[in-house]
Amino acid sequence: MSDDKVCADDMIEEISRKLKVCGHPVRLKLLCLIHHQGEPCVTNLWTCLGESQPVISQHLAVLKENHIVDSTVQGNKRIYTIVDPFILNLVTKIVDQKKE
Repeated sequence: MSDDKVCADDMIEEISRKLKVCGHPVRLKLLCLIHHQGEPCVTNLWTCLGESQPVISQHLAVLKENHIVDSTVQGNKRIYTIVDPFILNLVTKIVDQKKE
């Protein structure tokens, strides 16, 4: 196997796309909060980040459209979780790094 084929091209493309989506600072902060708070509602997210509700909703929509997060409705609240295993692992490492 040649060195340039250590990782399959399709895998590289998929991971690159995910990193681009999650690379925005607000989105990365959202992912860290979702992981840390364990299924927070959207109100908790925009309150914690000090951003307006529309800004947070737009970023959550991008994450959801790219299958990074998913949401469920519990009562009158929309709860978000990270559903992409690769991104969940990455965010876990980021959050754990801060604890050290």
